[in-house]
Amino acid sequence: MTGMTDESSAGASAWERHLHAHLSSHVEAERGLLEEYHAAAEASPSEAFRYLVGLLIEDEIRHHRIFTDLAASLRSEAMLSDGSPTVPHLDFNRGDTDTVIELTDALLQRERNDAEELAHLKRELRDVKDTSLWSLLVDLMERDTQKHIAILTFARNHTDRRA
Repeated sequence: MTGMTDESSAGASAWERHLHAHLSSHVEAERGLLEEYHAAAEASPSEAFRYLVGLLIEDEIRHHRIFTDLAASLRSEAMLSDGSPTVPHLDFNRGDTDTVIELTDALLQRERNDAEELAHLKRELRDVKDTSLWSLLVDLMERDTQKHIAILTFARNHTDRRA
């Protein structure tokens, strides 16, 4: 990744250069962690451990992509580059905001229904919570559902019908 410490970054503020360095170093740290997870999975004789580490690897790959996107967007913004940044600006109010709100509300309802179903499933799995990975996996899906609700709530809260 191209840094923001050379002459080409003359337009970047000290804060932008510092943040870019932080994001870039985190990308490198994530890469090292990914390598550690791969090595741990290969070294373990446990199928359950390898399965769980595989889930962690998927998360770390996504984290790596997000940090890379953040750094690229910051660089694009700081250098006043043409084109859209990798991480788009908040544009929920572009065009028909009623459509964005309707879509968001419908998706939020689906996620809330999913949360209820997962909570019910987790109760059904109580008897096997110490003998299988199933309860843990449902717990992780509950957390993902809460994350989805947070994302959709953010979009809903940043969409203004009056725009």
